[in-house]
Parts: sequence; structure tokens; C-alpha cells
Amino acid sequence: MATESLLHQKTKELLIAAGLDEKKKDKAFVSRLFFHLPTIHRLFAEIYATHPEAESQFFELIQSLIKGYLVREKGLQKRDEEKAKKDIWFLSNQLAGMSLYVDRFSGNLKSMPKKLPYLEDLGVNFLHLMPIFESPEGESDGGYAVSDFRKVDARFGTLEDLISLRKKMHAKGMYLMLDIVLNHTSHHHEWAQKAKAGDKYYQDFFYTYDNRWIPNEFDATMPDIFPESSPGNFTWNEEMGKWVMTVFHSYQWDLNYMNPVVLREMLENILFYGNLGVDLLRIDAPAFIWKKTGTASQNLSEAHTLLRLIKQCVQVTTPGMALLGEAIVAPKEIMKYFGTDDFLAQECDFAYNATQMALQWDMLATGETKIMLNAQHEILQKPYGTSWITYTRCHDDIGLGYDDYMIAQAGKDPYQHRKFMKEYYSYSGEQWMSPARGALFSSNPKTGDARISGTLASLCGLEKAIIERNENSIAQSIQKILMMQAHSIFLGGLPMLFYGDEIGYTNDYSFQTDPGKSYDNRWMHRPVIDWEKVSKVEVEGSIENRVFTGVKKLLKIRKQKSLFSDSSNISWMSPQNIHVAGFIRKLGNERVYCLFNFSDKVANLTWYAFREQAEGPQKLINHWDGEEFEIGQDHENLSLEPYGFMILEPK
Repeated sequence: MATESLLHQKTKELLIAAGLDEKKKDKAFVSRLFFHLPTIHRLFAEIYATHPEAESQFFELIQSLIKGYLVREKGLQKRDEEKAKKDIWFLSNQLAGMSLYVDRFSGNLKSMPKKLPYLEDLGVNFLHLMPIFESPEGESDGGYAVSDFRKVDARFGTLEDLISLRKKMHAKGMYLMLDIVLNHTSHHHEWAQKAKAGDKYYQDFFYTYDNRWIPNEFDATMPDIFPESSPGNFTWNEEMGKWVMTVFHSYQWDLNYMNPVVLREMLENILFYGNLGVDLLRIDAPAFIWKKTGTASQNLSEAHTLLRLIKQCVQVTTPGMALLGEAIVAPKEIMKYFGTDDFLAQECDFAYNATQMALQWDMLATGETKIMLNAQHEILQKPYGTSWITYTRCHDDIGLGYDDYMIAQAGKDPYQHRKFMKEYYSYSGEQWMSPARGALFSSNPKTGDARISGTLASLCGLEKAIIERNENSIAQSIQKILMMQAHSIFLGGLPMLFYGDEIGYTNDYSFQTDPGKSYDNRWMHRPVIDWEKVSKVEVEGSIENRVFTGVKKLLKIRKQKSLFSDSSNISWMSPQNIHVAGFIRKLGNERVYCLFNFSDKVANLTWYAFREQAEGPQKLINHWDGEEFEIGQDHENLSLEPYGFMILEPK
């Protein structure tokens, strides 16, 4: 690898060759490049120092950064500058997101601008458009089997439609989030097609082997991701005459980042997305991007090095774009995606708070908070300057991704507890008293593991209540929905609603008759939006109206208080009542108490809870309903209705 002096000299030559003006119009970019250059070089060397083409590939990478900057729109450069003035722009309490499938929400990209007023009325200003780039029908994995990273799938429209939508969103003060799949491509991708045709250069973009010797070494320690539909981690390709690594599905070929060309090509795709105007780029499945025999090939240190390198490069060329690492892993592992040691808060800007999401569902099923509280010592270690995506559910299944010791510390048997959870939320389960209507996804008969599918409303009992025409049950289900949303919205991070949940959509079973979807029951919680149903939000007292106006009010409350920005300012109240989850958000002398009763009975909380962490207030006002309370004596109680919640501020 190059010495420091050669590094600067060669980089300067590349800048001159590109015609950049380092003293005037391009000064900011050149300054960023030279500031980050030593770190980029160091991280690249950690991975590729022994590669025979390391030095030439490094300067090719620098060339990619320069090319990415040269095509960045002036408007996006100005937006970069505006974000930089806001310190860490994405920590703001003014942001509220929604994740949606374009085709199932609005039909296509061209029609999306017409739906923006609906989202604005709700209070949503941050849109995560689920995968929209080209993927083969029937082998798309919901869009995560990408055959062209730079071509919008015809089902959604064109690249021009996407850019037009982004410009309209930015003009309204909205933000755009898109996905990139770093781990794999579709086997229809140009690289895979050339590999199949015998091109050795492109075969090296993937893990390809002539026989089973090395694949067997990998399989000995790598788990199956989809044991039901896609067991094993390798697929024989007849055209190529080789085994190819396919960790997710047989039609998704894993990229080989041991090859530095793969890193550079994918980095250029990342910068392409940044130059489309993406504000937050969701990196799908980053835990899998580095493979090594003798390991599970997940969460390896080299994967973190690659993510840190990507972050440094993004800060140079598209500095207004933040990164989200979609690492749905154990709590201790997820923290590492924010960066550690010298790179604390310098890896991914966001991660999904998947542990807390799953623990919400645990509390709803059990009516108890013990297991959730046992996880907080790990979750609260998130470094300042990074943030969570907080959510009740997303497009994916709900995994019970919290550790066995958290369950054991609550005095429960981990195996039996997980069995109870699966039965509670699956319609075919043995917990016949459960109001939930969901289904198990990706059951593994060897381990007993399974995950849960179903909409927020159906899992909260609304589907069952509607079928039974039970108005009391309907009201209680809506209360559960709003409590679950409130818990996520005020917890800390960027709240991300999942489309349809804002009006109480129940499970959509039409996927069962679609051959391209019938094998994947997660489609039950990915509805096709009926805009006549949506119009019922205007009908006073309708289910849609009650859920929509409730969620709208929650988002409005959040935006009114700056202490709901993610300033790492949350502390949990000690469990005065096993059924009540309570946390405090603080900023300076301000504080707000957020309380949630996960029980189907009235729960009482001693007034001492409000004196425990500081001198107690005399009066409290509940921002949810405007009710005021005089603080009583320690032996007196505040009462929360079944599945009730309060957002209490001292008055």
C-alpha cells in the first residue's frame, strides 16, 4: 500500500486530472477528501493490504469518490450544507417516518405525489420506499433480489419518476429513504449472467466452487436463514458448472467482498443512490457481507470494517446521506453497528431497535415488563450521535430476538416462554383465549425457532373483534394499537410507521392465491391499500378514523417537545408495577414521564415513582387527553386504564 506522501501526491494528481478547483468552488469537497483520506486508506488496508492489486484498487476507489462528487446536483450540495448546520440533523423530534410498498400503497411512483398530502396530514415527513429497483417477478424476495441497482423496476415507473418524486418531497420538507442490498444480487444481474457464461472475472464477484469441499466447510458452521423454503447455503448452477453461495434464496447470489473490485462497484452504487437525493440509505443485511469458514459468517469484524470504510466514503462525496444498518441481531451485536473504539458513532448512523420492538410484543402477550427491563442495560449503550428506528412492526416478520438470559432473569423458562409467545400470536396456536390473529413464519423444526407474521391490528386483536362484531373488543384493540404506537413514538429515535397500520389494516390473505407470494406469509401484513377504505378516516367514529386521528395526535405531541429528539436522554423508571412500563425523557430542566399499562386490567402506580429519580413535581398534565393530576402521597396511586398510556409533564 502507498506511503502517506505518495497517497497525497497521487490523490492530488487525480483531483487535477478531474479539473477540480480546490481553492474555490470545490474547496469543501477537497477538504473533506483529504480529511478522511488517511482513515479511508487505513480501513482499506485492514481488508485488502495483502491483495495483489491493493494499491491500484485503492486509487480506483478514490477516483470513484471524485466521479460521484462531480455529478452531484448543486441543489443536493446545498442540502448537504443545510444539514451540516443542524449539527446531527437526523436526531430531530420533527422527523416521523412511514415505510411502504409503492405499488401496494399508490400503484406507482407517478401517483405517489398525490398521496403526499395524506401523509403530511398524518404528520409523516420521512418516507421509506420499499425496494423499487429491478428484480425478477417470482424471484424478487420482495425486491431484495436486485437484477439492476440503477434501474427502477417497470412495475413502479422510471428513474425519472423517482427523481421527480424526490424533488417534490424535498420541496415539501420531506425526506427519502431507499434500500441497497450489499450482500447479494439476483442471479439475473449482469454480473451473475457473465459468471454463468464462464467469465472468470465475474465469477470472482461471487463465492463459486468447482466441488463441495469448501461449501461443506462453510455449511458446517453457517445456520440456515430460511430452513423451510431454502435450506443450505449453496446452490449448484448447471450453466456455470459450479457451486455458488446463496445464503438467503437459491436465486440470490452472495457477493464476495474479498475481491476489492466488488467493494468499489457497490460503493459506486451507494454514491449513485446518494446522488439520487436519498437522505437515509438502508443497508440490507449488513451482518452477512463477510464470510469465513469456521464461523457463522455473520457479524464478523471485517463486515464492520467494510461498513466503516463505506461511511467514510459517503461523508466525502454525499455527506448529507445517513446510513442505516439493517442488522436484526442480538442486542450485544447490534450495538457494534454504531461503531466501537476509534470508530464509536462512525459506522452506521441508524439501526433498528429490533430488540425493543420484539419486547413490546412480549409485554403485550404477557402483560408483564420484567423481560423488557432486563434488556435495557444493553439497549441504552447506544452512543450519542446515532439513532434508532423505532417501530411496532415493519415489512418483515417479528423475531423474538432477545436473549435467553433476559427471560431466565424474569423467572421464566426460555424454551417454554418462546413457545407461549409463538402460540399466543399464531391463529393455529394452542392459546385459544388469545385475541391475536397471526401466523408463524420460517419455523425450524430442528431448533423450535419461529417468527411471527401479521399486521399490527390483527396481532392486537382487531381482526377477531371485527369478525365477532364485539364493540368492546374493537375499542380495546384500538387502545392496544395506540398504546403500542405511543410506546414506539416516544421511546427515542426516528419513529417509523408501517403503511396500513395508521388506519388499522387487518391481515390480507389474498397472498395465498398468488404463486409468487403464497410461500411467504409475510405478505399477509403487506396490504394493497384501498383508498375508499382510507377515506373512512373522515368518518367520525369509524375504526379508520379512531386509529388515524390517534396516531396523528401522537406524532403531533412528539413534534411539540424538543426533548423527544434523540439526545440519548431516556431513563427507565424502576418497576413499581409489573404491568407498567415507564420511562423519563429529559432535556435540561424539562422532563416528561411516559407510562404504558400492558395489562388488560387497571394498573396502579404509586406517586413515589415520580419522586424516585429527582425532586418530584407537584402537578402533572397528560398531553394525551389534557387531564391534570395533583401528586399524592407515596401510599396513594395513579391509575392507568387497561392498555392505557399517559404522556405526563410537570406543570
